[in-house]
Amino acid sequence: MNEPTDESEKARQAAADADLEQEIRKARTFNPQEALARMAGPGAMKGASPVSPQQQAENEILSWLSRHAEDPAGAFKNVLGRRIRGSQVLFQNVDQPRVALAEICRRLVGSHTLLEEFVREVDTEWGRAMNERPHFEKAGAPPHPDDPYTLESVRASLNRMLEKLA
Repeated sequence: MNEPTDESEKARQAAADADLEQEIRKARTFNPQEALARMAGPGAMKGASPVSPQQQAENEILSWLSRHAEDPAGAFKNVLGRRIRGSQVLFQNVDQPRVALAEICRRLVGSHTLLEEFVREVDTEWGRAMNERPHFEKAGAPPHPDDPYTLESVRASLNRMLEKLA
C-alpha cells in the first residue's frame, strides 16, 4: 500500500478505512470472542497463538495417533483421544504431550480393570460407528471371533504404541 503524502489524502484514507471496518463489523455476529477481540484492540494477538497450549498438546497427540496407532476402524483412536483430552496427566505434561500419552497407555496396560473398562468403551464406540452390536468379552469365555477389539489385541496395540513413544 502506498503511503499518502498530504494531510487530505491521509484523512480520506482514514475515513475509507473506518467505513470498511464498519461494513465488516455489520456482517459479523456479536459474541463473547468478538467482544474480547474488540476490547484487546488491533494487534493484541501479534506473536501469540490463538490456540491454547492445552489444545496444542491435544492436537499433537491426535495427530500422532492418526499416524502411528494401528486401528483401521478408528474406535481405539477415538476413545484414547477422548481419554487424554482434558486429562490431569495431559495438563501436568502440556509441554510434553507424548509423555502424557505414554503415561495413559502405561496406566491402561498396568491395570486389568482399567483395560477392561477401556476395551468395553472401544467396543461400544465400534458398535455405534458400524451400527452393529458390540462384542463384549465375558470372563472365562473366549472372545467372539468377529470382535476387532479384544483385551489382548488392545493390550498389544497399547504396548506397540509405548515402544514407538519410547
